[in-house]
Amino acid sequence: MILSVQPKLWLIAVFLFFFSRSYAKQICQSQLLGDGIVRFYEANAIIKELPPSMSLEREQKVLGQAPAEWTLIPEFSVDKRGSHSAVVRIEPGTSLYGTGEVSGRLMRNGYVIECWNTDAYGYDGSTKSLYQSHPWVLAVRKDGTSFGVLADTTWRCEIDLTENIKFSAQGPSFPVIVIEADSPQNVLKKLASLIGTMPLPPKWAIGYHQCRYSYYPDKQVLKIAKEFRDRKIPCDVIWMDVDYMNGYQVFTFHPTHFPNPTGLNRELNDMGFKTVWMIDPGVKVKKGYFVYDQGVAGSYFVKRANGREYNGKVWPGWCAFPDFTMPETQNWWASLYKQFMARGIDGVWNDMDEPAVFKTPTKTMPGDNIHRGGDGLPRGPHAQYHNVYGMLMVRATRQGIQQANPDKRPFVLTRANFIGGQRYAATWTGDNTSDCNHLEDSVSMILNLGLSGQPFCGPDIGGFRNDCDGKLFARWMGVGALLPFARGHTEKGNINKEPWMFGDGVESTCRMALQRRYRLLPYLYTLFYEASVTGLPIARPVFFANPADPKLREEDDAFLLGSDLLVVPKLRPDSNHVPNLPGGIWRSFSLVDEDAASDINLPDLKIRGGAIIPLGPVVQNTQSSLDPLTLLICLDENGCAEGKLYEDEGEGYDYKKEKFLLTTYRAKTVGNNVIVQIASKLGNMPSPERNIKCEILAEKRAIFNKEDELGLIVENVE
Repeated sequence: MILSVQPKLWLIAVFLFFFSRSYAKQICQSQLLGDGIVRFYEANAIIKELPPSMSLEREQKVLGQAPAEWTLIPEFSVDKRGSHSAVVRIEPGTSLYGTGEVSGRLMRNGYVIECWNTDAYGYDGSTKSLYQSHPWVLAVRKDGTSFGVLADTTWRCEIDLTENIKFSAQGPSFPVIVIEADSPQNVLKKLASLIGTMPLPPKWAIGYHQCRYSYYPDKQVLKIAKEFRDRKIPCDVIWMDVDYMNGYQVFTFHPTHFPNPTGLNRELNDMGFKTVWMIDPGVKVKKGYFVYDQGVAGSYFVKRANGREYNGKVWPGWCAFPDFTMPETQNWWASLYKQFMARGIDGVWNDMDEPAVFKTPTKTMPGDNIHRGGDGLPRGPHAQYHNVYGMLMVRATRQGIQQANPDKRPFVLTRANFIGGQRYAATWTGDNTSDCNHLEDSVSMILNLGLSGQPFCGPDIGGFRNDCDGKLFARWMGVGALLPFARGHTEKGNINKEPWMFGDGVESTCRMALQRRYRLLPYLYTLFYEASVTGLPIARPVFFANPADPKLREEDDAFLLGSDLLVVPKLRPDSNHVPNLPGGIWRSFSLVDEDAASDINLPDLKIRGGAIIPLGPVVQNTQSSLDPLTLLICLDENGCAEGKLYEDEGEGYDYKKEKFLLTTYRAKTVGNNVIVQIASKLGNMPSPERNIKCEILAEKRAIFNKEDELGLIVENVE
């Protein structure tokens, strides 16, 4: 009898499976937005009445409905509390990534994450919500093909990855965008076509940054800068935290600590440094303080539900908070930067913009506070706009900097952001802790931010919370100097965490780590250009080298810079773990006079077979010339290699008028010679006059009859 029942059950199961998928198509609405991109809505959703997308760069043209063969269809539901959910089912063996700024491991299967921007001081692997929200999941199937799912909602949203991909959000019904592609790289490119890419930053922003809470008075700032130059430790930027302000009042300067910020900036610029100064959203409630008076006069501040101005405590005491949903507020806030930037300030740091509020159970303002909106944004409660408050703030900040310095590229760093916010600001991983766990997590956090559309990111090198010893600091600098955003930082009350504060040995390691970064600047700047065009991350997981290799899926103790450089750090020197690395030719090399094998704090660097990486000389800042240019060549099994170098003026917008140079170099083995050619050039910037060196990494005896028969011919083929 059992045998006669089983086939019937099997047939019923098959019928229900196909019926459910057909029924799902019938009960949800779909819009084709592009090749492999479909947006879905609940069946009864009134699309024109839903809030506008805050993640998409622009409104998308609808090309039709989902193709008949489309299989990735969300299953929508509403629970008794009115919370809307959408589930996308995954096949066995599917690996999940993304979800934005999250701590823990690289692969997110089994995690539950909450998208709710939170002042998460002291976070750890169990903290569900951090400073930013990215309701986005990247999925990689067994065969390496990939898809991504975006829940297009600004409301508090839970991402449950314990079984499938499930988004559950407060607020109204929300659309779900599903992207299908043959590789994770192509999924991210399609995501970028929707949410935009990171704008190309000024070149100085990819140098090393030094910060603490806080360097003051101004003489201390100059002392720190002088130490970098005297000790020949590369550095481009010195940062000013809140203590430069007069009573923590934004857009002011302390009369005795920083009596002449213009003169300070000029002196630092003369030493080859740029400066970044902090601006928070909290405006001190104080009559006679020009920022508060203007905010009241223009009615620019967030209101309580009863219509009165909301006040909450932050650094200055009681503060009002700009309502950045209002175009009038954005324009006013932007206008405040004209005089601020005129003092010679180069970049701006927006902090506390979750927004953080002290001494409240939620660490932020009440959810029923009112944002009045405008220019397409509807009036709504703070619960609707909380996750995008920081993004709207940095948009206004960037607008103000561009208006103040129209011939310069802005640099803005933000703690809070939302998916799509890479269009306005770089980011860092917030108030991390000086311990081995946070050092290890910093790599996976940067990788997942990159997989969520934000390529320009990094941790506080050395850790923000608590002290650390020289061993940890040196190891962190070795890794952090190779991440997209490299900044040392620590909080008030901690020991000094400059590279020279832990003795000669640590100082030597830090110097070499930063010299490595600066030698790699031509390659890094090329990757930043690529990210600004394609949306691909700068730091990438090793599985990008072969998405179908299951051994690489969970590996986050190593990472790629671009597609050609493999970084293998010793995150835990006491561990016996050997990272899983991609197959094929990967050759180790040195950039300066270091020995990565003997200095456990310096990651091993490997170049991919078939790649050419452009290198510069050891310099003290990014303003130095790229002379000589070194081409590091790693031949593949066929004796060939290729690589690109992007160059522009490093500042301004002439590159958008094609005043740049994108050179493709190609190497090939012909007989006993390696011929290095300029295969192509794009852009109208004249080729600079400089020396070019070629260094070839190869198993010479495997390619050539005798090692001394290796010849080199450099041909300039236009």
